[in-house]
Amino acid sequence: MNNVPFTASHVRSISGSRTSLAPPRPNQPQFQRSSSGTNLAEIGLSSVKRSSFQNNSGRKSFAPGATGRASGEGSERRSSIYRSRPSSNGPIAHQSFFQQAPQPAGVPRDPRPLKDRAYQTKIGQELLDYMTNYGFEMEMKHMLSQNTVKSPTQKDFNYMFQWLYHRIDPSYRFLKNIDQEVPPILKQLRYPFEKSITKSQIAAVGGQNWSTFLGLLHWMMQLAQMLDGYATNQYDDACTEAGVDVSGDRIIFDFLSGAYRDWLQMDEDAEEGDQDKVFAPHIDAMAKEFDKANSKYLDEMKILEAEHERLRAEIEEVEKSSPDIARLDNFFKTMEEDRVKFEGYDEKMMQKCERYEARIQFLQEEIDKAMAELKEAEEERTNLQKAVDEQGINMQDIDRMTSERERLQKGIESTTLRLEETKKKVAEKEIEASKKLDELERLVDKYNSLGYQIGLIPSTAPNAKGKNYELRVTVSEGPNFSSSQMGHSQQLSSSTDGDRLLADPVTGYQPHQILNLDLRGQVKGTFLGLRKEISERRSAAMEMMMKNHDLLDGIKEAIEDKRSEVDALEHRVRAAQEEFEKTKEVRRLLSRDRTNAN
Repeated sequence: MNNVPFTASHVRSISGSRTSLAPPRPNQPQFQRSSSGTNLAEIGLSSVKRSSFQNNSGRKSFAPGATGRASGEGSERRSSIYRSRPSSNGPIAHQSFFQQAPQPAGVPRDPRPLKDRAYQTKIGQELLDYMTNYGFEMEMKHMLSQNTVKSPTQKDFNYMFQWLYHRIDPSYRFLKNIDQEVPPILKQLRYPFEKSITKSQIAAVGGQNWSTFLGLLHWMMQLAQMLDGYATNQYDDACTEAGVDVSGDRIIFDFLSGAYRDWLQMDEDAEEGDQDKVFAPHIDAMAKEFDKANSKYLDEMKILEAEHERLRAEIEEVEKSSPDIARLDNFFKTMEEDRVKFEGYDEKMMQKCERYEARIQFLQEEIDKAMAELKEAEEERTNLQKAVDEQGINMQDIDRMTSERERLQKGIESTTLRLEETKKKVAEKEIEASKKLDELERLVDKYNSLGYQIGLIPSTAPNAKGKNYELRVTVSEGPNFSSSQMGHSQQLSSSTDGDRLLADPVTGYQPHQILNLDLRGQVKGTFLGLRKEISERRSAAMEMMMKNHDLLDGIKEAIEDKRSEVDALEHRVRAAQEEFEKTKEVRRLLSRDRTNAN
């Protein structure tokens, strides 16, 4: 028996003794389901390709992982996958209802929001309702609860996975550990995200990765629901509404499922002739179903052929009675070209009209504005003339007043220029004086710092002798001279600096007004006396230091003499020690000789 694969490149084989007269069918519709992460209808009955295990026949399962068991028993297995049979009349291109989309490279990303708590609650409740409605507890002898889909144990997951897979393939038997059974099953089911699930995760379901397995179980539930719906012809109505006939797919599916079921029930040592006998009823039933389906298309084709002949005859009659088609076509083409040209010309003229109308409206508005301004100017001229007439002023007086105004304006301008120059010079002097004041403040700070270092400041310092030598710059804020005399044009900072330089609105500070001490009269004499006193103390200290140096040198020479005497004594001690050792050795030898003589 050859295999007919359910892939995207699937073509329906046609029997060598019969060629279908039906036209090629259009592509089958794709039923998208957003919640499953991929199209379940594209995956189809992939379990038809899967090896199954018959409980009553004793045949081992042909699922992946069962190779070791089968080879250990020495039994030769029969592949349960149909292979394609070459067509004698050429293939008819047909897209399978169970088209499988190509898998993307790498590990695909699950688009479902499995980490969302609300989504987990939703699909978990759907899964719980489905298992409850179809007798999970009765079949698996295992109780269901809300915790089963929220925080399950490994045993809960094993039972749910086995029960859902038996909804897809009832004949399969689980013989290995769950972490060894699940990966091959997911690969055969073509689960889109099976690469993201590892064996270690399968062996320890729960915790952070439970959302991944909840999505897997929900996907298997949807696949089982789709298979149930397909078996009960629920999708046929949708295909009919979409204008697609799936009766051929239904016939092939019935043939494959029935033949596959009977083939699995055969003995291992069945002959080829026995297989043909088993498949013969299914092949005859499939041929009858195709003949029945094709008869409807043959009747429709006959009706369409008769309609085609009738329409062809009508076309010939119309062609005979009508004028020359070529001449009419040329005339129609010329008229179409003229129509396009006239439409373009009309559109250009309309655009020009719109531009001219807009220009006219703009010019009219400008004319109205000019007329209004002219009217206002005339009224103003009339009012001024009337006012002049009422005051009794003649033209000579107006000319005289105009000349006087021009002269005064020029005087104001020259005075303003001189004032600006004066302000500029005053500002320069203020800047220079401010710099000098800043320099004086820096010098005062340096003086006070040095005074602290040499012990003159404060008055309690050792060299101050109760007097205060600390300098202070006493500059008052002074009057607001800049704002009152120079105007308000200068900035606030420069005004403040200028005011600090004035003791009154007219004069500046004298030296005795700025510093609190008389440096030349009092402080300088005190500093000279302090310098003389420090010099005398320094001389006395130098003499004392020289005496101490001489005393130190004498002590060093005495120490050297004593050290020489100690060295000489040590030398004599070593010589005496050597002499003592020699004498001691001689005595020891004499004592030994006496002992030997005795």
